[in-house]
Amino acid sequence: MTAYVTAALRSAHTRVAGRPWLVDVALGGGLTAFDMATLSGRTPAPSTVGVLLWGLQTVPLFWRRRRPRTVLGAMTVAFVLFEAIDPVPGKTPGPYFLIFAVYALARYAPAAVSAPWSALSLVAAAVTDLVGGRSPVPRLDSLEPITATTFAAFYVLAWLLGYGRRRIESDAGRLRALNERLRVERETNARQAVLTERARIARDLHDVVAHHVSAIAVQARSTEEGLRDGPALADVTRIAATADTALIEMRRILGLLSGPGEDAGPEPSLAHVDRLVSAAEAAGCRVTATLDPSAGAVPSAIQVSAYRIVQEALTNVVKHAGPTDVRVALRLDDDVLTVEVENGPAAAAHRPVPGSGRGLIGVRERVTAFGGTSHLGPRPDGGWRVRAALPLREVR
Repeated sequence: MTAYVTAALRSAHTRVAGRPWLVDVALGGGLTAFDMATLSGRTPAPSTVGVLLWGLQTVPLFWRRRRPRTVLGAMTVAFVLFEAIDPVPGKTPGPYFLIFAVYALARYAPAAVSAPWSALSLVAAAVTDLVGGRSPVPRLDSLEPITATTFAAFYVLAWLLGYGRRRIESDAGRLRALNERLRVERETNARQAVLTERARIARDLHDVVAHHVSAIAVQARSTEEGLRDGPALADVTRIAATADTALIEMRRILGLLSGPGEDAGPEPSLAHVDRLVSAAEAAGCRVTATLDPSAGAVPSAIQVSAYRIVQEALTNVVKHAGPTDVRVALRLDDDVLTVEVENGPAAAAHRPVPGSGRGLIGVRERVTAFGGTSHLGPRPDGGWRVRAALPLREVR
């Protein structure tokens, strides 16, 4: 039963939150109906002016969100006029309805506007009731000094509540806007990381293919020189020309894919992993490296990607964990090259360097490009593990 009531209340709140005018209608209409009910059955019957002035104490609350300053001014004027004219003998509204308008003004208008207008309304209502609102017979509901002090406290409390709600909503709006900007920036960075890493992969693959095509061209030229004449010579010449054209086109693609300052040095391989290990050890890490001797025979494209994965993993260790224990392992099993880099918890005095997450995105992109699988995540002891399986069948 409790769950049902809670769900019903939550549903009602959601519907009302999307239609704020319902709250205004309920507040203004409810208070006005209550006011009118208090006038029924009075003897003598109140005049039309008295009924209108009495209703104007609360009717403006219908527009409290859109015109809060006008609402407070209208309700204050209506109160002053009712007290001055006294159209319903023995009936006084008491200025307490004004605190609803004060709250609305503080919530929906800047403090530079709401504070002076609220103070002006307070002075006008209090002075009117204290000076001109008394009948020949003292009224207990008139603003005696103690009651005036209480009413002023209610005024201040209403203004503070409205102002506080305005600040909360303003801060929430800024946080939502900031969260949206961060989300857009995160998505943009992720897309940029993918594009950057794909361009790098394309360049690496280009270097690998260019190496083999260059070898074809060189061998074709050598064979061409050894042949004097005949159909075979024409075929070899076409092979050499095709290889030359392929090299030119690949270099053109490389120029399009490589970003500014892109390193165009020689392609790395698993034979260069020791350089990465030495760099990590120079940064204070204690590295244990195990390289399967047969891994050096895998295709060049796989070697390049495996090297880049180890490079990214060790770079992250130095940045985020500092001097710690690191294990690097590369093994070849059933035409699958497995790359593992694990590190222990971060050093106590190490301050992690903030990262963008692009490196891990790049690792996943490389593994996906070869149809492999990857696991990147924390270890139970607080360290980190990078594991990638690169199948060789995709490039053979």
